[in-house]
Amino acid sequence: MQKLFNVMSVASFVMSAGMVAGSALLYSRIPALTKRYVSELRLELTQMITDMVPGQVDELMPEMPTSTGPAVPFKSPF
Repeated sequence: MQKLFNVMSVASFVMSAGMVAGSALLYSRIPALTKRYVSELRLELTQMITDMVPGQVDELMPEMPTSTGPAVPFKSPF
């Protein structure tokens, strides 16, 4: 009976140590996982929005001028 209790206590210790080690490992990697998730989410949202309104994006972009007007005259504030 004592051997059974010893095996159960060793198994309990191994499971507890594994949980602590796993929690510490996960906690140390949370910033990298979060950054990766946000990056993938941003890319996916950009692609979805671009696919939803392909023609409207081009219409909203202003035309580049081909020539410029005359210089604005300088007036001294004094």
